[in-house]
Amino acid sequence: MTARSHATRAGRHLPPGAQPDADGVNFSLFARDAAAVELRLFERADSDAPFQVITLDPDMHRTFFFWHVYVEGLAPGVHYTWRVAGPGEPLEAAPELLDPWARAVSDARWNRSAAIAGGTTGKSLRAIVTARADRHTGTPPDAWDLSKAVIYELHVGGFTRHPSAGVRRPGTFAALMEKIPYLKELGVTHVELLPVMAFDEQDIPPAVAARGLKNYWGYNTYGFWAPHPHYCMNPAQAPQELQACVRALHDAGIGVLLDVVFNHTAEGGADGPTINFKAIANDVFYHHDPHDPRRYRDYTGCGNTVNCNHPLVTNFIVHCLEYWAEDLGVDGFRFDLASVFARGEDGAVLANPSLPWSIELSRALVERPLIAEAWDAAGLYHVGAFPGMRWAEWNGRYRDVMRRFVRGEPGIIGEVATRLAGSSDLYADDRRLPSNGVNFITCHDGFTLWDLVSCNDKHNEANGEDNRDGSNDNLSWNGGIEGDTDDPAVLRRRRRRARNFLAILMLSRGVPMLLAGDEVLRSQRGNNNSYCQDNEISWFDWGRVESNSDMLRFTRELITLRRRHPSLTSNRFFKGEPLPGHTVADIAWHGVRLHEPPWQDGQARFLACTIAGLTPAEEDLHLIFNMSEDEIAAPLPPSADRRWHLALDTAATPPRDCLARAVQQAHDADHYPVGARSVVVFEAR
Repeated sequence: MTARSHATRAGRHLPPGAQPDADGVNFSLFARDAAAVELRLFERADSDAPFQVITLDPDMHRTFFFWHVYVEGLAPGVHYTWRVAGPGEPLEAAPELLDPWARAVSDARWNRSAAIAGGTTGKSLRAIVTARADRHTGTPPDAWDLSKAVIYELHVGGFTRHPSAGVRRPGTFAALMEKIPYLKELGVTHVELLPVMAFDEQDIPPAVAARGLKNYWGYNTYGFWAPHPHYCMNPAQAPQELQACVRALHDAGIGVLLDVVFNHTAEGGADGPTINFKAIANDVFYHHDPHDPRRYRDYTGCGNTVNCNHPLVTNFIVHCLEYWAEDLGVDGFRFDLASVFARGEDGAVLANPSLPWSIELSRALVERPLIAEAWDAAGLYHVGAFPGMRWAEWNGRYRDVMRRFVRGEPGIIGEVATRLAGSSDLYADDRRLPSNGVNFITCHDGFTLWDLVSCNDKHNEANGEDNRDGSNDNLSWNGGIEGDTDDPAVLRRRRRRARNFLAILMLSRGVPMLLAGDEVLRSQRGNNNSYCQDNEISWFDWGRVESNSDMLRFTRELITLRRRHPSLTSNRFFKGEPLPGHTVADIAWHGVRLHEPPWQDGQARFLACTIAGLTPAEEDLHLIFNMSEDEIAAPLPPSADRRWHLALDTAATPPRDCLARAVQQAHDADHYPVGARSVVVFEAR
């Protein structure tokens, strides 16, 4: 190989990271306590040694707490690392570091075990100099509005890695683009992508690694500004590939939300590797035990906790989000373990933490959806009370009560009604709206829908942790037999309850979120913690699109039903009073008798309601939920000038379980036989 050497000059300290232009590349790194810094340049991701090592002169290459250098004649595609040493430390013994501001990264030489042992030379993560992507344009008009959204949570890799996917580059952003017609036909309005910021696939317990497994979900970020290299065909073009995927989804009218992880990093605790922040800003970036600074406070269950409300860290996070939004075109974000954002530098809970407000008030983010997983691993729970004005929240209370209801628990009818109506008890008191609650039955963390109706217990043995991992409290019911069965009665029971869950989700006010694959009854074989299963346990099996086509059709029709009724997607809470131009209340609650809701009945498992259209032209709805073991002859409200048409009956044999509007038939009787454990919907016209 021909030796290379590039001339250098002082460069500039802002912006941080690698910034190419026509004449070369400017590099800048924040390292407040550094006494010596060097930049190491590599031809390729797999190069054994750097082609040039540049030792920075503090008199020339340091401004405030930034170290910087301009390398002339350097072009995008070059890989690089940093070395940083404190006072009295030898630079040659310092680990190679990944630039925290890198826009593209490679893990081709990464060895986490070696990094933990301190031997990172030649085995570190590497940043890649990449041309800046042109700013994204062309956002769909409703992408920033969750009030009418149907969110679809999916894993970029697992959505297309199964051999049945039939895509050219499985597991990549490009492959996801090939599946956009499926998403559009399904009827979802937004995708919520599990972490796509660069993450450490080697970050797993030793017993899990011994099985040849790896970190699959990606909740352990090391490169906050870079798309995950394994989702790209060419990691050096990562920003452009992610941007192309976003643009294609936008062209199909689908908004893009990212699940992001700013509560902890892949560096872990004291026994974790040094990747970047531990060397350049350890005292700033993480929470530490004040009595022993070597110990990391862990409010996340992942070894460390990001010190989110330090001004420098807040600035880093907000600017990072602005980059993904403005440059790459992402429409909004879901924040993992977001209650960490409310912890001050001493770990105490703040009444007005700076990070949530700074995100919300950023000029680039002020209108974009912001969704909090409003709890953390140390017990801080913010559902209904997340700091800020407009943050939406994953509504864990909705999930739990609906699982209990469909399982058949009595005595919870009042809360079921509250959740169906948008959870006003959580959001109305401080003038928030139904769209502040993201309703879900299942998500990536836990059982899939099919496993929820097939398993009483988790089955995580494949993870290698003796089934100790994952939640033990799943509020599930197997229908009479645990796991796989060919018993036709049990299978019918399970499919009906799966339809019940989806129907309840789509008939509730608030923002529904559907887990990818639930529409075709994807199973993880009872594994409720598949974070390490990058294989057929977690992948979307596209053969189920055919084998469970009845469930797919049901879901499509159900989403269509929701989207054609503004009364279901209205971003206002019910008042129990007539709407303008109406003579009947916006909602009327019923039990087994009209206008007699069973609020005080501790054994009730039956509820019905009549929802008025928002305008006189909109069809009224009558919803019936029977989770008892008995068929019930449910009364239908009389209507002087309209007739009730059966739209949905989860007890009916497909395709009569959810009927397109054009094939519905009028039901003129004053009662309807509602099957045991079923949901029924009528439309009035």
